[in-house]
Amino acid sequence: MLAIIAYSLASLIGLAVVAMGATGMLKPQFYAGFGIPGTPADDPVLNSWLTVKGGRDFGSGAMLLVAIAFGTSGVAGGVMLAAALMPVFDGLIVVRAKGPRSASFGVHFATAAVMVAAAVLLLLV
Repeated sequence: MLAIIAYSLASLIGLAVVAMGATGMLKPQFYAGFGIPGTPADDPVLNSWLTVKGGRDFGSGAMLLVAIAFGTSGVAGGVMLAAALMPVFDGLIVVRAKGPRSASFGVHFATAAVMVAAAVLLLLV
């Protein structure tokens, strides 16, 4: 039962990150509200950087799904644990930019916490 929960949670996270990345690459304005105040959604330079973030998210989610599909639970858990650093750093960027605490804690740090929980479950299986 623990394995089903661990793999289901990890797979949902991987799929969500792939979906966010695909959306961000196709429509970079999707990321405009990611927590940095005063980000102009119509700035073409910013949109190029947000597209890079979309590519990073898409690739990260794909790596998680590959580790889940083809690796052991330990490998998948280790990859998930390492990947949890990305939302931590995203949250720190928002904090440093004096962005909304709801974005840093409610989105980025909460995502990292769920990823760590999934990683721990995978490592216990």
